[in-house]
Amino acid sequence: MNIFLFMISCILTNNFIFSKFLGCCPFLGVSSKVETAASMGLAVTFVMTIASLFAYAVNTWVLVPLHLEYMQTIAFILVIASLVQFVEMFLKKSMPALYSALGIYLPLITTNCAVLGVATLNVKEGYNMLFSVLNGTFSALGFLLAIVLMAGVRERLESSKIPQCMKGFPISLVIAGLMAVAFMGFNGMV
Repeated sequence: MNIFLFMISCILTNNFIFSKFLGCCPFLGVSSKVETAASMGLAVTFVMTIASLFAYAVNTWVLVPLHLEYMQTIAFILVIASLVQFVEMFLKKSMPALYSALGIYLPLITTNCAVLGVATLNVKEGYNMLFSVLNGTFSALGFLLAIVLMAGVRERLESSKIPQCMKGFPISLVIAGLMAVAFMGFNGMV
């Protein structure tokens, strides 16, 4: 499999936000400022990449040999929760301003369905360890791209004239819909 095409597919064509509609809570909640959105995207990238590796290892070397495949969701959630706790402790100690800026959305990475979605997608597609990690990384980069683009548009909208009834969340949903349509244009590439 061509890794470049796989990367383009994960980032643009099969973007978790715009094609699978996973991870919309932090996408809409943290995308008001580019800096905060980028930080959240990087935290999700770290968690998705490492979670893909650990979820593959747990599934391949623990669940499948013991015939406990039905426990995948619970095992993957435990792996993800542990990683998010690690990221949270690291940010609290080393970057307290960023920790407080991310607020409640940082621990919510644990329940971010995009993180769990990539782990279960890796099993469903039968990816080996390399492609599981690559899928986690590239899908997270697609999430990062989507959230930073959304934050950039929302920052620009602060100085724009918008009808009062569309300010805030309604215009965010319209923008997200238009961005999803724009990302659908990549479907013919891969």
